[in-house]
Amino acid sequence: MGSFYYEAINRTGETTKGKLEADNESAAAERLSGMDLMVMDIKEIKQSSFSSLLQSGGKVKLGDLSLFSRQLAAMISSGIPLTRALFTLSKQVSNQTLSKALTAVAQNVEGGASLSEALKDYPKIFSNLYVNMVEAGEAGGTLESTLSRLSLQLQKDKDLRDNIKSATFYPVAVFVFAIIIFFGMLFFLVPIFVGFFPEGAELPLPTQIIVSLSDLLQNYWYIVFPLLILAAFGLKTYATSKNGKKRIDRITFRMPIFGDLIQKSVIASFARTFSTMLSTGVPVVQALDASGKASGNTLVMEATADAGEKIQEGSNVANPLEESGVFPPMVTHMIAVGEETGDISTMLDKVAQFFEEEVATMTKGLTALIEPIMLVFIGVLVGGMLLSLYLPMFTVITQM
Repeated sequence: MGSFYYEAINRTGETTKGKLEADNESAAAERLSGMDLMVMDIKEIKQSSFSSLLQSGGKVKLGDLSLFSRQLAAMISSGIPLTRALFTLSKQVSNQTLSKALTAVAQNVEGGASLSEALKDYPKIFSNLYVNMVEAGEAGGTLESTLSRLSLQLQKDKDLRDNIKSATFYPVAVFVFAIIIFFGMLFFLVPIFVGFFPEGAELPLPTQIIVSLSDLLQNYWYIVFPLLILAAFGLKTYATSKNGKKRIDRITFRMPIFGDLIQKSVIASFARTFSTMLSTGVPVVQALDASGKASGNTLVMEATADAGEKIQEGSNVANPLEESGVFPPMVTHMIAVGEETGDISTMLDKVAQFFEEEVATMTKGLTALIEPIMLVFIGVLVGGMLLSLYLPMFTVITQM
């Protein structure tokens, strides 16, 4: 999509200026016409490849978006006009990418667009979930409460991600450190030991393997390292493909240590999003589909998509989710109770709270459990290599 600068006349006869994103100039003009604006001029904003790369690299964190949503809700509740609130926040936020986006959004709203329409121009910042909830809040006249719930939703998502990161950072860091030590020993330490081995002596199998790996790395490092990089790139490409992501999601759910943690975090995110969307008046099928996508897990996405089709055919919400086998029984039973009482949102909120607490508790326990396991892993890796290097010397001493 390209960026376009426009000048137009609104319904009151005033000239308004701004910018928006569209596939082409015709699409931009059509959008402006849909906003009841008479187009005077449209120009595409040309960007160099370098500046485009810089702008695409700017990211808006969940914490920044949560803070913006909370501040906007507070300003609207204080009676400040929406356009003025957006212009004020565009100058106040510290994230430059978000600041520029809010300036453009404020200009579009001033030109006659609704807030949800203006937010659609920045899909990398404001997700479909965010835009859909804002649109529902505008339609129901509850924009302030919707923004407050969005702020809470984003903060909860941030807390969940932080818990997962804190649980996985230590083992990943230790594993990378162990691999660096392993390659360092192969490259520098093993050749020193080889010089002490008796000529013509028959080396034990573990020693032969270590020496062969060292020779391979010493003589063909310019082939080994590019191959490792290509393998990592290929694995990443496969992991981002549809089939690859589905398989990896299935594997992560079955992992012995982290599988339960990841599954609970995904369910917590799904339940929180589903609850928030239902409470703001979004239809069940639309909320279910958006919640599945927001979870980031392909298994949950497929389960919610199938459930949405069955709901449109007349089914309730709980049964299709239970048949998928993805959701724990507690989740589907709570949803069933919510359907019976007519308050699914409250039940989902309790489910989300329960699993969020479970994730927080498991994170603390895993940190204490993984530390000794990783120390043993390093000990076995380094100790096994040293033992294989000393085996020929032990053999010579025994023979003497």
